[in-house]
Amino acid sequence: NFDVGDDAICIKSGKNDDGRRRGIPTENVIIRNNIVYHGHGGFTIGSEMSGGVRNLHISGCTFVGTDIGLRFKSTRGRGGIVENIYISNIDMINIPAEAISFNMFYEGKSPIPEGPAETVGSVIVKEDLLPVTEETPVFRNIYMNRITVVNSEVAAVFQGLPELRLLNVTLENSIFEARKGITMADSEGIIFKNVKLKNETGAGITVFNSKKIVFDGLDMTRSHEQDPVRILGNSTE
Repeated sequence: NFDVGDDAICIKSGKNDDGRRRGIPTENVIIRNNIVYHGHGGFTIGSEMSGGVRNLHISGCTFVGTDIGLRFKSTRGRGGIVENIYISNIDMINIPAEAISFNMFYEGKSPIPEGPAETVGSVIVKEDLLPVTEETPVFRNIYMNRITVVNSEVAAVFQGLPELRLLNVTLENSIFEARKGITMADSEGIIFKNVKLKNETGAGITVFNSKKIVFDGLDMTRSHEQDPVRILGNSTE
């Protein structure tokens, strides 16, 4: 059981040049049957993951009142590859921020436009593209199954980088009850299968500058009249 003031279960592998120079990933880890009562994140990878993280299995955990539930964070300059992460049977209750958060702009400004669809939907948003180098963090091949969320502020945010998208994330057989819905930005190959979403305000799904997004068996229940889905960004396919 964890009751802490920062991220509770946190996977790291070094920061920036030091982590890349050492070049030793955190790998082959099993995390299961844990309860987290408080913390910035229930389970977290990053943001110091410059040596890489791979081959993790997380299952049977409960997060109660953690700021964020499943938290993946990095930023330009980190580098490193995070891949082959398998997460299943996670229960989250009373999450004040995002139940699931992928944030490649950690401690920076996200390019996701704010405002109603009629305001931003017709605007061509130009993002700043940087060259892809060893300093560009990579997050790919992440599988989540049987995630249950009750009373979260935000169901999920999938935020990659304009120059290198968050790649190949699958979420299936999951239920989200949250005030706000799901946002994807600069993401590719995101698959939702048998996902139930009940959000209280705003769009259920927002897709921004992303492509190859699959919804298979999406069940949306809304208690408001706003857009169920917003499609934004001139790079969306």
